[in-house]
This record gives sequence, structure tokens and C-alpha cells, in this order.
Amino acid sequence: MQGVKERGTAVYNWFEERLGLTGPVREAAEHPIPAKSASWWYVFGSAATVIFTLQIVTGIMLGLVYAPTASEAWQSLQFLNHHLMLGWYLRALHGWGSDFMVAIVVIHMAQVFMFGAYKYPRELTWIIGVFLLLMTLGMAFTGQVLRFDQDAYWGLGIGASIMSRTPVIGSRLVHLLLGGEFIGGATLSRFFVLHVFVIPGILIGCVILHVWMVLRLGINEWPMPGRVVRRSTYMKEYHELTHKDGMPFVPDGAWKDAVFAVAIILAVMACAFYFGPFGPTGQPDPTIIQASPRPDPPFYFLFAILSFLPANMETPFLMVAPVVAIGIMLLLPLVAGEGEKHWSRRPVAVLMVSVIAVSLSILTGLGKTEPWSPEMNAWTSDTVPVRYLHELTPLERQGAVVFQAKQCRNCHELGGEGGERGPALDTVASRLTEDQLVRQVLQGGGNMPAYGNALNAEETTALVKFLETLRGSQGPARDFSRQLAGEHNVQFTPDLARH
Repeated sequence: MQGVKERGTAVYNWFEERLGLTGPVREAAEHPIPAKSASWWYVFGSAATVIFTLQIVTGIMLGLVYAPTASEAWQSLQFLNHHLMLGWYLRALHGWGSDFMVAIVVIHMAQVFMFGAYKYPRELTWIIGVFLLLMTLGMAFTGQVLRFDQDAYWGLGIGASIMSRTPVIGSRLVHLLLGGEFIGGATLSRFFVLHVFVIPGILIGCVILHVWMVLRLGINEWPMPGRVVRRSTYMKEYHELTHKDGMPFVPDGAWKDAVFAVAIILAVMACAFYFGPFGPTGQPDPTIIQASPRPDPPFYFLFAILSFLPANMETPFLMVAPVVAIGIMLLLPLVAGEGEKHWSRRPVAVLMVSVIAVSLSILTGLGKTEPWSPEMNAWTSDTVPVRYLHELTPLERQGAVVFQAKQCRNCHELGGEGGERGPALDTVASRLTEDQLVRQVLQGGGNMPAYGNALNAEETTALVKFLETLRGSQGPARDFSRQLAGEHNVQFTPDLARH
């Protein structure tokens, strides 16, 4: 026994001589914190770090089986769910861990705001926390896409349509996001890289920097009415407080973090066991439209907002609201870095947190329970109204069959019946030329996904020919640029011939 102990000590000394970790680790563990900061209100940051570790471990295990290709992604998840022992539970742990991590990071940000912990000298700590929140939401969204089921397909289509509205560079961003004009194999590969390498790498770097600044600057003291933060005196006052009324983080302050982290992990495990994994739903197919595709829970609030917004308000809201919200969060510590921390002296902060919390709760509930708006209430069995079939050529009639078989009326009204996701098509040929119709069908645009990989050439030709008959009492749309080019050629050709 003595020999084993001596060999163990020798191995430890060998590593310690080369790495020198004992000093920094002991210093980090024993760094003093204000006694009142050892509170249950200060446990959310460490819990988020523990769940992130769970996500890394379960993600690596899932990566051993998951196939990030358009043809095999859905099947690999089915294999995990039904054929690999406890594969469903592994997926459920990863999915529920993601939702818990988003919730805890949001709660942690609210707690930091209420306790004034963004003020001097912790401005940069708060700013990095904002990026951690954004990256956590990015992980949640890219994780949903990797399921590559019907909800993921339509969710990505909506995400691409939102990005396409970005002024000037919208189309380039969509092309970069999707890896081309269509949602396909290249899209899945890009999201796999984002979810497995890029975003986790940024998260790990931000977490390390975040923890380092907490160790260097200390844990925020418990806010007291009348204790005002001033840049000229704060650090001296903080060190006096920790010297007079401080305690080592380990073990006096860390046990509550450990208990809460264990409780959260047990809650994730319980939810994973009871509710199971998320999806996958049906295989991704742009010709099959579910009545109520929904995002994952972290985005229910945005889903509800877009459902209730008037169509003409969607783009301004999507382009302005996120930028303003993120800008305010980033600028907050720079413009309000001094002053009172206690919530009783900051009624505006209390009101803001209360309004945001109630709004997010209501919108999340509505996003979970309310039907999707705009409505998608047509089905393949709904035939094209007879009045649209009079005097059509065989090719145009074949296009009407394609129009019905591909469920175009799930999103578009025709004759007052059909979905309201896209514009009514009764007079579409008076607004779009043949070339524009072809491009819209194949490449999509706005809220419409691309159907280039769901239609063959014959079906596309027939469908466009049928759509060209839908112009009501108006004339067909014309490409004015081509008309000008034709007139230009007619006018100058004789002169050119004489030369």
C-alpha cells in the first residue's frame, strides 16, 4: 500500500513539475467572495456551465451515430430512437438539456441585471454574457435543423426567408446559409459544422473568458440600498468587504452551486425519461405541408409574435427589433456603469424585467397552444375550381394536376379557397412573367421554399403554363426591360447595317 502511495505521489509530482496547476487551481478555489453572495440567487451561472458540459458529452456520443447527410440524417435518428439501446434517451438528454440551458441562461441574465452586476468593473463580463445567450440560442436553432424532419425543413425555410429580408446582402446571406439555392445536403453539412464546431468553439472560448473575469474581478456583492458604485472607489470598497466579511468560494460558497447543478441535471434526466426526445417527425418533403409546423420551445415566443403580426409589419419587426434589443443589452453597462444596484432603488429595471417575463410567458404559451397563422387549411383532395380549367390546352390541364398534386393550395388561395401563407394566385400571371414564375417555383423566395428538387422539368413546364392562365381580366405581365431592348435593336439595326 505504501508503495502504491509513493508511486502515485511520484506521478503527481511529475505532472505538477511540468504543468504547475496546483497553485492556480487552489487560488481559484479559495478566492474570497462576500459572505452574502453565497446565495441561491448566485447559482445559475455555474448551473449553465454544468449543462453545457452535459451537452458536449451527449453531443459527442450522438456524433458517433448521426450521419449529417440529406439522405441519411433522418434514418440515423430513427435508428437512435428505435434500434440502439437507450439511443432515444441519449437524444432526449441532449434535446432537453438544450431547452434547460436556454432557460437558465435567460434567468441568469435577468438575475445579473436585477442585481446590477453589469456595472463597473464587470461591463465586459456582461457583454460576453450577451454573446453567450446569442450563441446558446444559435445552438438551439441549429440543433433543430439537424433533425432534418418536416418541422426542421419548414423552420429553416422560415429562417431563410427572415434572413433574405436583410437589406442589400439578404440573398447572399441565404446562399451562404443554405449552401446554394435549395435546402439540401450542403445545407445540412453547413449546419452540422455550425452546431458541432463553430458555435461550441465560440461558446467554450466565451465561457473560459467569462469565468476568468469572474475570478479576477470577484463575484458581485449582495446589493444594498445606498451602496453606490463609483469607478474611483469601488475596487477599494470591494476588497475591504471581502477582507472583512469574506469567505473562500470552496467549500463555503460552492456547495449551493453543486446542489443546484445536481438538481438541474436530475430535472433534465427526468424530463428526458418522461417526455422522450424531440422528433423526428415526417421526412423532409417540400410537397407535404403539415397543418401546424412549430419551432422548438425556445422560439415559441417569436413564433407567436409572427403569427399575430400583420403581414406588412413582419419585415420591419424582424429587421429592427432584434438589432435594437441586442444593441441596448450591449450598451447597457457602458451607459449605466455606475449608481445604485439594489432593485428597490431601480424601479424602471424591476418594471422592465416584470414586463419582459410576463410577455415571454404569455407568448410562449400562445406559441405552444395556438394554431399557426397564416392558416394552411387546404389539402391535396381540394380540386382546382372548374372555372379555371375552361379552354385550357392539354399541357395547361396537366399543370393544374401538378398544382393540385403538389399541394400548392396549402399556402395559396385560388378562387377564395386555400391557405393564406402566400399571396392568392388568381391573377399571378398579371404580376409575374413566365421567367419570373419559373424562377419563383424553382428557387423560392420570401416565405416560399424552393421546389427545384421536388419537380422534374416536365412538371415545372406544365405548372408554369397553368399559372400563366391565372390573370383574371388583366393582361399578362411583361418584362419592360426586354421590350426596351427590342425597341433599341429595331431602331439602330438599319444604321448599323449601313456601316
